[in-house]
Amino acid sequence: MDEFIARGFAATRLDDVAQRAGVAKGTIYLHFKDKEALFQELIRSALVPLIGRLAAPPPPGGSVRAALERFAQTFVHEVVTTRRGDIVRLIVAEGPRFPSIADFYYREVVSRGLAAMRALVELGINSGEIRNKALVRFPQIVVAPAIVAVIWQGLFGRHAPLDTTEMLRVHLDLIFGERSTT
Repeated sequence: MDEFIARGFAATRLDDVAQRAGVAKGTIYLHFKDKEALFQELIRSALVPLIGRLAAPPPPGGSVRAALERFAQTFVHEVVTTRRGDIVRLIVAEGPRFPSIADFYYREVVSRGLAAMRALVELGINSGEIRNKALVRFPQIVVAPAIVAVIWQGLFGRHAPLDTTEMLRVHLDLIFGERSTT
């Protein structure tokens, strides 16, 4: 992960990965056919397990808003403030030049996350918590601030730190309506 984050996908060499890992380059080839397969495994191990936890449905009787608040807290704790955020930024930066990596990330992470988010939105619409039925067609709107937070923190966080938790709370107010303060 450190090599990919420090150098980017294109400039990372398996020689450097092997040196950092303290193994021979041939050892890497015993487990991965090439650099792309190694990077895909990095995505699979670092991000895919989070998908289920990020968009977990509410427990019986629980609210969709509470489930999305848990999503926001988990995302901030597990992605925005960790090296996983660096992986997301790397995908955003290098995905256009390496479409097979972007395709893999879409299949393994994005499509699963969107499906889970769409299911939460549908549940919210059916329970009456979410009024705008069009949101089910655009679950990207629900997660967009989380992606903005990852990009913002990586590019501008040292200049203007973002209170990601509060931003996501305000975003949920836009979707669900403001919470009463009483």
